[in-house]
Amino acid sequence: MVLRSHSGASYRFDPGALCLELLVTGGPGAFRRFEVLHTPADLVAWAERSRLTPTPALDVTERDVAYARRVRDSLYRVAAARICGGLPEFGVAGGGREDLDVINEAAARPPLVPAIGGDGERREWAGVADGAQLVSTVARDAIELLTGRYAERVRMCSGERCYLVYVDTSRPGRRRWCSMEHCGNQHKVRALRARRAGEGPGPREELQEG
Repeated sequence: MVLRSHSGASYRFDPGALCLELLVTGGPGAFRRFEVLHTPADLVAWAERSRLTPTPALDVTERDVAYARRVRDSLYRVAAARICGGLPEFGVAGGGREDLDVINEAAARPPLVPAIGGDGERREWAGVADGAQLVSTVARDAIELLTGRYAERVRMCSGERCYLVYVDTSRPGRRRWCSMEHCGNQHKVRALRARRAGEGPGPREELQEG
């Protein structure tokens, strides 16, 4: 997916899981200012941009949107609690039994139903799904992630003032940034400036300054 930074620059971000893609739409506490799920059309648009293949046909209501935000906020609190003990300074605390119950309840609902297309080869989704089915599929993905082989690799970007959550599925397991072209590159620039500042001016620079 493509995100836009506060400076207006666009960059690619792959959180590595469907459930973590939902976290970029906003969040609890101070992250509510980034909210993008306001209408049914917003939730449908998110599904179109997500890694769901193919895009499901959806009939979404305002109630579905509120439900998606509730499950997303619980998932963000659970993830933040596991990664760094939570972010109480941003109003993101919890991640306990109540938030787990929200995720589990969502997962217990009927999910999107896969089907084989009329050509006998193509994969599709059966019928027109509602928003609750979409959220259930996301919640099931969250349970699979948080209890599976990559549970210990769910991380938060190491970038300054960046709180994007991703799962590191790389073989070495050393991913630190939401995106090398964004936070990774900013880190390189700051590190280079720090090294140059520590080295001091060279002989030619001293002559020019004198």
